[in-house]
Amino acid sequence: MNKEINQLFVYGSLRSGFRNPVYHYLTRYFHLVGEAVVKGKLYEMGEYPVALPTQEDKFISGELYAINNPAEFSWAIEQLDDYEGLNVEPGEKPLYKREAVRAYINGKGSDAWVYWFNGEVTNCPVIESGDLMQYLQQKNKPSGNGSGQP
Repeated sequence: MNKEINQLFVYGSLRSGFRNPVYHYLTRYFHLVGEAVVKGKLYEMGEYPVALPTQEDKFISGELYAINNPAEFSWAIEQLDDYEGLNVEPGEKPLYKREAVRAYINGKGSDAWVYWFNGEVTNCPVIESGDLMQYLQQKNKPSGNGSGQP
């Protein structure tokens, strides 16, 4: 992964379904390549989910984006680094870290950046599906008679 990486994998609030205001920024500089997965585990932190890399056979679902103009990548990713809290005051620990990862679309791998959580997940439940959108839909579903029928 030593060549220049101009792609970004997102699994949380930057996914298209969330309509986060920063998503509009993202789509100004990047275009959606497709739905993808990366090796990792998703955890429920309460207010927001976080992800960490893993050696286990677990995958996180998300979206892969590629930069529209490679000459703008450094500037565009700096803005996202800022949004993700990577730029902190001296002595402070950033909430996330950006690392290179292998993202897969239909089994075909390519290099991308991802924002991994930079903290502890002890006692945080794992989101087994690895898909935040699916998890939130199930979590916010009104509980019915348990049959799955409306």
